[in-house]
Amino acid sequence: MAIEEPAYRVVKEYGNFELRRYAAYLIAATEVEGEFDAAGNLGFRVLFDYISGNNARAESIAMTAPVEQRAKGEKIAMTAPVSQSRVAGSADTHVVSFVMPKDYTLETIPQPRDPRVRIQQVPGRLVAVRRYSGRWSVDNYRENEANLLEAVDKAGLRTVGVPVYARYNSPFRPWFLRRNEVMIEVRTAEVVEFSK
Repeated sequence: MAIEEPAYRVVKEYGNFELRRYAAYLIAATEVEGEFDAAGNLGFRVLFDYISGNNARAESIAMTAPVEQRAKGEKIAMTAPVSQSRVAGSADTHVVSFVMPKDYTLETIPQPRDPRVRIQQVPGRLVAVRRYSGRWSVDNYRENEANLLEAVDKAGLRTVGVPVYARYNSPFRPWFLRRNEVMIEVRTAEVVEFSK
């Protein structure tokens, strides 16, 4: 059975990244402190507890993909998959998020019991995405992040916010078959609308 992902369409393909137009979606997000890997694991546990029934209706919520992680410090309009972010300082702060199933709205999603979990709406947006496989390591992520940012700059696109690390597979999938992505919102001179 396929795991649900946020709706998008590919606007343009470049040599080593895609330009995607995402529709709006909901996320459940939490802020955690710690190194890249530890923060991702901690955030995952907090959010998994929420979708496993630690919410006002004691309702299980289906797991979707990706799990996103981004550095904290940017003001965002909520988005989903699980995400993590980093902020400079003595301890890194990350935002980890799960994308919520599309059948939910802000009005119908079960409210979290854990005050560390926030439900947010991520608006539709244009995103540059580099896909890669391999281990969930900070070195693998940083290498692909650098490649994406360089390619986006060469393509003449302007980035908005901070990059997002997106993981699509369970930890049980062999590392060489994993789908990982680096994503960053961009602006172009053209306006490209999402259509269903």
